[in-house]
Amino acid sequence: MPLAGRTSRRPVVPPPAYGPRPVGDPARIDAALRTAAAGSFWLDSPARPVPEAPLAGATTADLVVVGGGYCGLWAALLAKERDPGRDVVLLEGREIAWAASGRNGGFCESTLTHGAENGDRHFPDGRVELDRLGLENFAGFRDTLDRYGVDAEFETPGGLTVATEPHQVTGLRELAETAPAGHYTFLDAERVRSVVDSPLYRAGLLETEGVALVHPAKLAWGLRRVCLELGVRIHEHSPVVGLERNDDGRAVTVATTAGRVRARRVALATNGFPSLLRRTRLLTVPVYDYALMTEPLTADQLASIGWTGRQGVTDSSRQFHYYRLSADNRILWGGYDAVYHRGGRIRPAQDGREQTFRLLADHFFRTFPPLADLRFSHAWGGMIDMSSRLMAFHGAAWGGRVAYSSGYTGLGVAATRFGARVMLDLLGGESTELTRLRSVGSMPIPVPPEPVRYPAITLTRRAVARSDARGGRDGLLLRSLDALGVGFDS
Repeated sequence: MPLAGRTSRRPVVPPPAYGPRPVGDPARIDAALRTAAAGSFWLDSPARPVPEAPLAGATTADLVVVGGGYCGLWAALLAKERDPGRDVVLLEGREIAWAASGRNGGFCESTLTHGAENGDRHFPDGRVELDRLGLENFAGFRDTLDRYGVDAEFETPGGLTVATEPHQVTGLRELAETAPAGHYTFLDAERVRSVVDSPLYRAGLLETEGVALVHPAKLAWGLRRVCLELGVRIHEHSPVVGLERNDDGRAVTVATTAGRVRARRVALATNGFPSLLRRTRLLTVPVYDYALMTEPLTADQLASIGWTGRQGVTDSSRQFHYYRLSADNRILWGGYDAVYHRGGRIRPAQDGREQTFRLLADHFFRTFPPLADLRFSHAWGGMIDMSSRLMAFHGAAWGGRVAYSSGYTGLGVAATRFGARVMLDLLGGESTELTRLRSVGSMPIPVPPEPVRYPAITLTRRAVARSDARGGRDGLLLRSLDALGVGFDS
């Protein structure tokens, strides 16, 4: 029997800023989503190019690139820059920018490790080198866009990470104190709300180096245009169904549904789609991410939330949101609810998820109360390739005839160029600064196959949600996964 007046010693944790269920006015959410078009805002553009013809029949090439996302496009482009006479064929199963390259948030950052904390977790002795290489890669990324006149709406307004919970403030302050001088600027509640104003913000971290925003689809279409100008043969609507070794392993044949290419080298940039190599099939898992895009904001609406600097914004929870302004002052609002669909299949029906769209809308209005009457113009989702390491991995197979790069998860827009460079070095049989990195050839812990995969990921997602709800205190499952080098966030 409890004694009168005794109080619990367990600390009281206030309700989190964001929760797993909408708590706002359902009618307001209905009205905001009612006219939202199903599909990516970035792809809903008259600039979308006519697809190149599918591969038909048999041909040969020096290099075949499988996959027309960012990594594949960079691989083809850089291969032609290194050797203009090299015959390069790029095969894309659907259309350039159809998958993650045309659906992401357009955050383009220099990190190769999905952030400093994740880099320290997996490669603590090599993170300084990886950070340097990341900044060099970022500069090369920007230089290529400038050199070829690629209009990807590239802008460098900086990045803002915000704390919406008390425990996150300490984490941001520590990161600012331990980073190289001038890398981050810590902002208290008053100062962060002078950059972007939300009643949920408790602190912020402003970053200006190695941070940009792009129009995702225009980036892919621009790289596609450059590849064609350099002489890359691109075939869209040409899904690859298999690889075969030829001539005692001295060549590889890449088979599509309607043709074949015999090549000396193959670069696999298939993202989260099923790997063509058995050895890497359990290293990534397709997780769906969802986003909303608002109508354009008026000058008064922008002023009401003080967002005049155009910084890209993320919050600090494991289940985090990312948001930014488009060129015409719409707000893209995405993240939080990363979803693995049972069986790991990639289906068009999974590109929309009403419960996630309603949750995102609710979180949006909680973040920006002055925008209560704003409506969303687009709502979409798409697959990203998540590995247990939350960063890309690279390697070679078949005696160096085949190279692969995958697992970009988030913050992978610029990192895909680095992955393409690694693949080309591996295919060239070179010992370079990149191929000598400990992170190259080092594989993440495999994700278990079905039927174990779905319940395992479901339990992990629930553990992540509990951690956020309990002030960032991880339970046994997350602590155990962290000890094994396995990460998970949204």
